[in-house]
Amino acid sequence: MARNHVTTTVNGEQVEYLCDTTQSLLSVLRDELGLTGTKEGCATGDCGACSVVADGRLVCACLMLGVEAEGQQIETIEGVASSAGLHPLQQKFLEHAALQCGICTPGIIVAAKALLEKNPDPTEEEVRYWLAGNLCRCTGYDKIIRAVLDTAKQIQGVSS
Repeated sequence: MARNHVTTTVNGEQVEYLCDTTQSLLSVLRDELGLTGTKEGCATGDCGACSVVADGRLVCACLMLGVEAEGQQIETIEGVASSAGLHPLQQKFLEHAALQCGICTPGIIVAAKALLEKNPDPTEEEVRYWLAGNLCRCTGYDKIIRAVLDTAKQIQGVSS
């Protein structure tokens, strides 16, 4: 089977890879680029574990083809932290014990970061609605929601 050459930007770095026309972006990220932080939970777009941002839009990497990433800006969990340290959202997840097994955590953090970039002051209802596509079997959702709301306060400079 012929493989397609794709040039894209992942976490701020230009990358090139070869992939089959049927290969998902999730598979490309994990198998071709070695970015294993993005997890596969269901392969049907129902759990959100593979959430990434493609050209500013939150998507399930299991539903996007690797060839569709041509020319796009892709952001994964590996791009959330910086050389200066954890993103405030990651730190708040630790502080609030908003994770357990870690399968859903990367997708939830990517999704929550996308929310806070669009709406830096979400209500609890807005956070719950935004994260409704991300399923967690371990923690329940209260600690996750609290971590996101606490991050929003920190980003705005409001003491919690």
